[in-house]
Amino acid sequence: MKKFKANGLPLLIGSLPMDNHEEATKLVFDHTPDIPLWVQLPLHREEGMIELFLSGLPGFIDGTGKNLLDTSRPDFDEEFLAFFEDYLSVSESSTDISTSRFALSGKRGKGFFEFLKQVDEKNTPFAALKGQVTGPISFGTAVKDENNKDIFYHDRLKDAAVKKLAMNARWQAKEFSKRGAVPIIFIDEPALAGFGTSAYITITKQDVTQSIEEIVQEVHAENGLAGVHVCANTEWDMLLGSKIDIISFDAFSFFDKFILYPEMIKTYLGLGKLLAWGIVPTGKADLVAAQTTQGLTQLLHDQMAELSAKTGIDKETILSQAFITPSCGTGSLDLDSAKKVLKLTKEVSAAFRLT
Repeated sequence: MKKFKANGLPLLIGSLPMDNHEEATKLVFDHTPDIPLWVQLPLHREEGMIELFLSGLPGFIDGTGKNLLDTSRPDFDEEFLAFFEDYLSVSESSTDISTSRFALSGKRGKGFFEFLKQVDEKNTPFAALKGQVTGPISFGTAVKDENNKDIFYHDRLKDAAVKKLAMNARWQAKEFSKRGAVPIIFIDEPALAGFGTSAYITITKQDVTQSIEEIVQEVHAENGLAGVHVCANTEWDMLLGSKIDIISFDAFSFFDKFILYPEMIKTYLGLGKLLAWGIVPTGKADLVAAQTTQGLTQLLHDQMAELSAKTGIDKETILSQAFITPSCGTGSLDLDSAKKVLKLTKEVSAAFRLT
């Protein structure tokens, strides 16, 4: 971990409002040539955060348009057993994970394989390659069983879902490692913005960290870095104290909440871990339109200075352990606004690294 330095490089969060995978991937390379990522295009329904990882889970029937795992089907127990047999076979390395149910394929894999194609065509070294999976809390509270119960509260389905996400993350990391790059896999957890509210009142911090760390373990098995992205505020202590390597937070809107944990942040950075500063807002088009490179660069300077003052860590060290990112993905924006977000991210990173 301590050998990898982010050094203020730009990094993106994985969605764009486009329908052409080749053009979207080229746009990514144009703005983040050092650490590009494969991009999800939610205009294709099968590339939504939930739909992308449903295929291959026991109880799922493709083509229904429902985020449903049906345990009442006559063949469910047989499907469930087959799933875990495949999991054990892959995790014990006797089966090629790239041909297993844990890899993306078909329509769901278009963005990933277009990304690998362009990586291979460039034939140049990268600082890292980035991928992402939906987090277990967000996934497990969006997918239902036949009784309309969140699968996160169904022990068997939850276990299968976490293992599906974990092994997909490992597969992505393995593909990046094959190309000589450090794998970075983000676990996207928008649901953690609601952690502690009545909607998630029975989910504990231990539930969160155990589920996430099962995915982290598989990324680490391929010598990758695992990050968690939360696009709003959460209880940051549970992530700062976890085995996560990168915490991605909305610095534009929620820095004042994140900085409430100065001692934990100091310990976290002292371990050589990284922060991804989401300094470029993505919430609404008018907010994006109002931003300038100079203004966001100054805001980031002020925030890093405050973090330095509260932790005693010098700004040079903070920057060396910082990525510059948008606050979230741009899949819900119009294309012009999304392109401006990418442009601002690239320019703020460049400006910051010159100072």
